[in-house]
Amino acid sequence: MSLEAKGLTMEDEGYISAFRSFEGEVYENYIYEKLLRYAANEPKIKSFIIKGPHKHRTRAQSDALSVSWKGQIIYRARHKEIGEFDGLLFTDKELYFVEMTLVKSVSNLKKRLRKKRALLEVLFPRYNVKALLVLNEGATGTSDLPPYASVWLTKPYSARHILEKLSSNSPREPMIRIESDKIAHAEELKVAAFKYYATLSWMLRSLRGKEPIDLDFFRRAATQRYHDIYTKVYVGYLSVDDFKILAPDLSWNGSNASRVVVAIEKDHSGGYFLTYFIRHSSKKLDNVVLGSGGSKVAKKDPFGITLTEMNHLDKVMDQSFAFTFEQHTELDNIVSKLIH
Repeated sequence: MSLEAKGLTMEDEGYISAFRSFEGEVYENYIYEKLLRYAANEPKIKSFIIKGPHKHRTRAQSDALSVSWKGQIIYRARHKEIGEFDGLLFTDKELYFVEMTLVKSVSNLKKRLRKKRALLEVLFPRYNVKALLVLNEGATGTSDLPPYASVWLTKPYSARHILEKLSSNSPREPMIRIESDKIAHAEELKVAAFKYYATLSWMLRSLRGKEPIDLDFFRRAATQRYHDIYTKVYVGYLSVDDFKILAPDLSWNGSNASRVVVAIEKDHSGGYFLTYFIRHSSKKLDNVVLGSGGSKVAKKDPFGITLTEMNHLDKVMDQSFAFTFEQHTELDNIVSKLIH
């Protein structure tokens, strides 16, 4: 509404972007209300997490599942959010996490689904964790989703009428709260212990048990589960001089980087690749991926979880974790042949 007050119209890029975000939030809230009523009356569902306006505001807890001040179901490691869930439904043996989105293609959701599923498998080990995606009709890529994901399709949705109603200051209907003995509060659930940074250290040390890495440990199901949670596994570092040979096109103006951290990441096609993190200053962190077309650089959030991981690695990654140029070459050859 503030954009309309500034004279922006539906043809303006800024308006379109803001409206899409607004519409996505309205869709999520609308589907969540429908889902609550379904869960309250579905015998197979034994409990569901309450959030949003149905939940009294609380502060998010560290190393625990909780509902944030904004009304979202989240898991935090210390003070950083590492997982957010649109909904959580429990049956006797299964735990469903819900994704509600208006995206036109779900191809880019696979990484997010892996991360959320892996985190819940660690927190709730006795449950078979599955995903429920609520999408608009016409969304593509659903046939390529993993077996643990189910899809519900809704009719084409537009929030234009909601925006018009809000803009006209029309009287609002009273909120109807759901009453059910199935309601569960996130902060009251017992979850398995998960020490985010201690596990990060354990992974690093275990992977470097052999040179260049311990492939048997890397292939373990537990290792891959943690890999999905962190989205990458750190394995050591290269000297800046060696990395300049690999990436001669990078600019180092004003950089105070003392080393380049090396990690392994999963790609969307079932393989793995090496990814690199360069900390130029206390709050300036670049993620670099090397390719045939040169270096691709993504700037990381100066207040994000990756920067806190770098702080942790500064304390635990001594000279024994350094790769020589030859070791790195061997590692790159190994990683390029691995599949998941």
